Amino acid sequence: MGASTGNLLVDDPQALEMLFADAPLLIATHCEDSPMIRANEQAARDKYGDAVPMSEHPQIRSAEACYKSSAYAIELARRNDARLHVLHLTTAREMELFDAGPVADKKITAEVCVHHLFFDESDYERLGALIKCNPAVKTATDREALLTAINEDRIDVIATDHAPHLAAEKARAYFDAPAGLPLVQHALLTLFEHYHTQRLSLETIVTKTSHAVADLFGVVDRGYIREGYWADLVLVDPEGGTDVDSESILSKCGWSPFEGYRFRAAIAATLVNGQVAWRDGSLTGQILGRPLDFRGR
Repeated sequence: MGASTGNLLVDDPQALEMLFADAPLLIATHCEDSPMIRANEQAARDKYGDAVPMSEHPQIRSAEACYKSSAYAIELARRNDARLHVLHLTTAREMELFDAGPVADKKITAEVCVHHLFFDESDYERLGALIKCNPAVKTATDREALLTAINEDRIDVIATDHAPHLAAEKARAYFDAPAGLPLVQHALLTLFEHYHTQRLSLETIVTKTSHAVADLFGVVDRGYIREGYWADLVLVDPEGGTDVDSESILSKCGWSPFEGYRFRAAIAATLVNGQVAWRDGSLTGQILGRPLDFRGR
């Protein structure tokens, strides 16, 4: 519901009305108001010409644009009794739109991404396009509100929105640099930083990254440590320490916004479908994936 990548946009009111009225499955949507964003882009061009600084990104992809679209999606869902999941929320104000409580009791659920919990607008000066993403990284106040909403169970899922654009693409000027970050490798480590600062408990991290994901999307036999379930497990050493440098990056794009950072935790091992895929700092080389099964909610 907000232009982000290519032509992945549905913002025609009639089309949206039909989708929310008739969709037999969960509707998951990126919420930003495109007309408001286009107006903000033009204002930035008028002020800066082609040299728009990356620090303008949270003003162009503004909190107001996010709220307007999220509120519209929720209004459509309630009016049509539709099942709605709002992706990668970024603002304090949007939190008022969502109810607290367990996933099983909700028809409207919410997600936040790890980078919106880690960075804030002060990081644009240092990282520039490396943290350009849609919706934009916003203020420290917004970030704190997202963490609070997780603990209040207004936010149901923590995700990544992994988008590994090439470094050469990210080096372009504001309007040409693509939006998105490579996040999968360090996502869990960022959450353990919040564990160390006592903002998120271990139980909350497990719930929002595993249990609630399986419950929300109806993923069969995954998301819990239970007899008979697939063993998709991560073994974490909370005090192990992980230095992020160019040599350790596994994403094919070859860079990370976390380069130069030392995480306090370390990933000791990862099991996929019961088989070890990562151990002691190295991939095992096994291709272990298989299609997921889903049940309706």
